[in-house]
Amino acid sequence: MAKVVRIIIDDRPVEVPAGTLVVDAAKQVGIDIPVFCYHPKLEPAGMCRMCLVEVGMIKVDPQTRQPVLDEEGHPVVQWMPRLQTACTTRVAEGMVVRTRTLQVQEAQRAILEFLLTSHPLDCPICDKGGECPLQNLTVRYGPAESRFDYQDKMRQEKRVPLGDLIVLDRERCILCGRCIRFQEEIADDPVLGFSDRGRGMEIITFSDPPFASYFSGNTTDICPVGALTTTDFRFRARPWEMSSIPSICPHCPVGCNITLDVRPSARKGGWDILRVMPRQHEEVNEIWICDKGRFVHHFATAADRLRQPLVRRNGELTPASWEEALERVAAALKEAGPQAAGLIGDRLPNEDLYLFRRLFEEALGSSWITMDPPVFGGEWVARYGVGIGTDFGRMGPGSLIVVMAGDLEEEAPIWFLRVRGAVRRGARLIVAGGRPQKAERYADPILRYRFGTEALVLVGVLRVLLDENRVAPEAQPRLDGLETLRKLVEDYPLDSVSHRTGIPVAQLKVFAQAIAEARDVVFLFGREGVVDGEGFVGMAANVLALTGHVGRPNNGLLPLWPHANTQGALDFIGVRPLPEEVPVLYVVGADPLGDGRPMPRAGFLVVQDLFLTETARMADVVLPAQSWAERDGTFTSAERRVQRFYRAIPAVGEARGDWEIFVALALRLGQRWFYLSTEAIMDEIARTVPRYAGMDYRALAWTQPQWPPVGTSRDLYFGGTARPNTGGLGRAWPSEAEDPEARWPLAWKAPEIPLEETVLAIPIRRLYHEGTLIARTPHLQNRVVPWAARIHPESARQLQLEAGQVVVIRVGDQVLRLPLLPDPAVPQRVILLPASLIPRAGAVEALPVKFRVEVGNGALSH
Repeated sequence: MAKVVRIIIDDRPVEVPAGTLVVDAAKQVGIDIPVFCYHPKLEPAGMCRMCLVEVGMIKVDPQTRQPVLDEEGHPVVQWMPRLQTACTTRVAEGMVVRTRTLQVQEAQRAILEFLLTSHPLDCPICDKGGECPLQNLTVRYGPAESRFDYQDKMRQEKRVPLGDLIVLDRERCILCGRCIRFQEEIADDPVLGFSDRGRGMEIITFSDPPFASYFSGNTTDICPVGALTTTDFRFRARPWEMSSIPSICPHCPVGCNITLDVRPSARKGGWDILRVMPRQHEEVNEIWICDKGRFVHHFATAADRLRQPLVRRNGELTPASWEEALERVAAALKEAGPQAAGLIGDRLPNEDLYLFRRLFEEALGSSWITMDPPVFGGEWVARYGVGIGTDFGRMGPGSLIVVMAGDLEEEAPIWFLRVRGAVRRGARLIVAGGRPQKAERYADPILRYRFGTEALVLVGVLRVLLDENRVAPEAQPRLDGLETLRKLVEDYPLDSVSHRTGIPVAQLKVFAQAIAEARDVVFLFGREGVVDGEGFVGMAANVLALTGHVGRPNNGLLPLWPHANTQGALDFIGVRPLPEEVPVLYVVGADPLGDGRPMPRAGFLVVQDLFLTETARMADVVLPAQSWAERDGTFTSAERRVQRFYRAIPAVGEARGDWEIFVALALRLGQRWFYLSTEAIMDEIARTVPRYAGMDYRALAWTQPQWPPVGTSRDLYFGGTARPNTGGLGRAWPSEAEDPEARWPLAWKAPEIPLEETVLAIPIRRLYHEGTLIARTPHLQNRVVPWAARIHPESARQLQLEAGQVVVIRVGDQVLRLPLLPDPAVPQRVILLPASLIPRAGAVEALPVKFRVEVGNGALSH
């Protein structure tokens, strides 16, 4: 715990931890020191000089070590000869600070006058107007008029595109460097920098394509003026015209807190989402969001949204009334009864998932329901998932973070930022995977195994732990199956494990020792190249349980689930196989045909979705559903944190909430359901589902003050561009291991390992991919990586293939035709394919013996 020091700020005594910056110490007692370059999430820079204050030290008698007093009995203060920057000066015992003296005020006026000499003063058309720190500080601290001759104004470019998403106005820029420092310190994408000197200094981008970063939008939030704006919000609205609605990002497992800024739209005949802003949650996303979360919202108001029900007549889908569509669906479900099957996507809120299960189990007597996409490891996450209170922001020396079988930046970008922050504070990172990724920059060691051997890698770790007697003493009394596991692991000598995985024995030992010796361990696991999912996660669970890294905060499993409510789908639906053929199949919020996943053959197909997907085109009835922005609900993040989101815009056309459709069907099937809102559904969940006990909407809406405080009327750090959390911090349900009486079972599943001569197709997940949602986000189209089959250049040479040739690849029942892209980062005997085309890793058939290449209109066989 940091030592506490006593200082005086504006005659007010303050106690703060040693090392606190003066600007933050003042903030804690309600004293605002104006800043431009300083930001509490960035390292201090002292560039703008706006935070100048008087600083002195109480004079101490060297013999008595007591303060020297003046004639009036007050301590004598030895003042520094010059004003000091409060954003770079750290507190010390006996320090005295004055923030509002005449000397300080004159310095602040001078700084603002200098900044305004060439500022365009185009506030009436500036997007920052109304939430601009420069405006606010000029009114509060600045001069009444300028002495500078307007003819001497420095004129610069007004519209400089920094890529497809961000526009720079060089005249408005005050050269605070916040954007540059964010990209270097937080995002580790040093693609911005200063060029030239003096009045000609300007911001430029180095990368190709320009401003190539997944986090570029955050620079517009922390910019203290209107120099950086986003292309989708620029010149569209003023802050006071919009309503800000708390929400949760629907795209990935992090559960980022966001705000939807909405306004009535005459053009669209309703309300429109104008921008997405981060909402502060220091344990989840702090004040950051990725560019996918910021820009991929246009699908909610897309022109091709389904606006009314469709029914098939004479082989064609034609518009119908809700009454007709519901009657057809209810009649088909009633006739099918227990033989009906349901497939529901993991993007839907918890309330809808809960009612979908009840609809099938109670109204139809059917247990044939499953979630889409299917994932593995859900039972292990429920047992050994990270403890309540886990926070990457509190991890540092003594903490270990493991990332295995997943690309952290591509699959959970904000966790990537937060893990990097933990490493900068002293935490250790180990990355294990089959190919390079950006997180490896901070990893020690990097473990590169052969795809498909991830479970065997962890068997090797178990062997080291057991051979070296590294079982945690506090864990041993709670473990079930330890001796059985010890005997089974003996069949896997380290030399054999090393040979088959490609990881040296020494690295396996380093991996095991790092886990055993760490105070805290968070194990993030993904799906990349995983052949035996349950075996892989089970081995990871064994490793954590043996070493005592379960059942407490900052310890346990953390899955890289595909979407925002995959955990909720596991909680309420689960994964189970469906029959190959069913009389009725009800597909909700999923597109198995479009995603290349198997789907039962159905005599009658019902699809409920936002768009006319590939699956919907085959349906007998299509029901239009509402997006997450059009209704209330909850998502459960991968940390098992249940969080609320709120209705921001009216429904598009005649679209209904999924839960409303389920209620309407249940009533037609004889059920007495009287839910009038999602709140009523969540009240029932909180009463009847043990994991969600007590999680009604009131509990989930609970908030508390967070540091640093953002978005308040007196806030001079953020200027209102990051939102305070008024929508609720949510609550997490505990893992089974957190019960102090619970046993910690160990399990064994012999690792399934592909034959060495097998060529594996590995699905690769990208943040930007050619999918339904991003296809409706024009600003991101140039960031989408084109579909391609990536193989090692040596493999291409052996097969006499060249870049750009179209290859035909068979994986199971799927046949893909893709251009070839040689990539030295791809391992031998591996083909990397877009995850949107193949659902999971699998053996590539007919390679290399019957590998076929299409060149123009002809074909070559190899």
